[in-house]
Amino acid sequence: MSGLINYVSCGVLWLGVTVRAPDLVRHWRDPILRVICAVMALAGLCFLLGAPPTVGAINRISGVPNLAALVTYATITAYSAMSLVLVVFWKGGPNVRRITRRLMGGYCVVLLVIAALFALGGASVERRTDFDTYYAVTPFIAEMIVLYLLAHLTAVVTTALWSLRWAREVHGRLRVGLLTMGAGTVVGAGYSVSKLTAVVARWCGSDWSALGTEVSPGLAGLSALLTVVGILIPWAGPSLTAWFLSWRAYVRLAPLERELDDVLSHRNLRLPRPRPSSPATLLMWRQTSIHNALSYLDALFDRDLYERTHDAALHATGDRERAQAAGWAAIIAAAVREERDGPHVPVSSRGAGRRPPAPDASALVRIAAALSASGVVEDTRVHRGSAARGVF
Repeated sequence: MSGLINYVSCGVLWLGVTVRAPDLVRHWRDPILRVICAVMALAGLCFLLGAPPTVGAINRISGVPNLAALVTYATITAYSAMSLVLVVFWKGGPNVRRITRRLMGGYCVVLLVIAALFALGGASVERRTDFDTYYAVTPFIAEMIVLYLLAHLTAVVTTALWSLRWAREVHGRLRVGLLTMGAGTVVGAGYSVSKLTAVVARWCGSDWSALGTEVSPGLAGLSALLTVVGILIPWAGPSLTAWFLSWRAYVRLAPLERELDDVLSHRNLRLPRPRPSSPATLLMWRQTSIHNALSYLDALFDRDLYERTHDAALHATGDRERAQAAGWAAIIAAAVREERDGPHVPVSSRGAGRRPPAPDASALVRIAAALSASGVVEDTRVHRGSAARGVF
């Protein structure tokens, strides 16, 4: 077994921790942030330690047969405890720190007992995939196996109950995250139950090791995936939403930038494209370039054309914002055409209509849409005098 899925899963989880590392350094005193990063790091470590090549490497380097089993069980127990602590912090309340200390203290005791039982037991034959069932009847080792499985089962069942119960009291991303995390911990209970069932079957003289070697790893992977996704939904949801909105606005402004491309290129008004760039940075770069071009074309904007187009659009749609966007789109198209073709009309003859209100970020998006879909803009490109005949 190559363990490729384990290593990829571990890499994805640790990449998420790495991305949040700057926030962790800046806000180290934030307990929720620390617990979230710990849960993700431990989940990744569980995948790493569960890969058969890693198991063999730990046993070989340490010289202790099956030491990897002890390390893996301890990591799974710690991951379960931290998931439970995270729900406690999310829930909040006056007794959060007291409950957290008790949980951490209890699971630290469990970890110490697991280590002591491993040291007292005799596990001299290396078992990379079926350690649980192979040593299910070995003194001390059997107790260690049952203890870690019961500790894991207790943690995931409690986490599931708390998550699903609290999800009924909240809304939005937090509710979705709690439901997803609750589902993940329910699946995680299947990991412990399948392992315990295989162990009990071994006590009864039957061989159900497939439950521990084939069923439980799949349940563990799915559980970790759902649990971590549930954690990330309320935590990273606002950032992902902002990322999506910035990218959508950047894409929707493309028609307006294309309309102004000749002016931006010939007059060197476009700033150098930032690289690498987040959607927010790209959006700011595109908005700045557009504003540079609009400022340059200001003397060429025909106020009368704006007023005629605005009034016609308002009459046709009853929407003032769309009417303003249509007016702006018309005078931008006309100004770009005049800038390209010349000669320029003196400023004094630009008309006496009302001055168009300066477009904000949302107005720029509507102007870009009008440039793409407005019939009046197309009329303006062909013949300025026909700009007020049709709107959409």
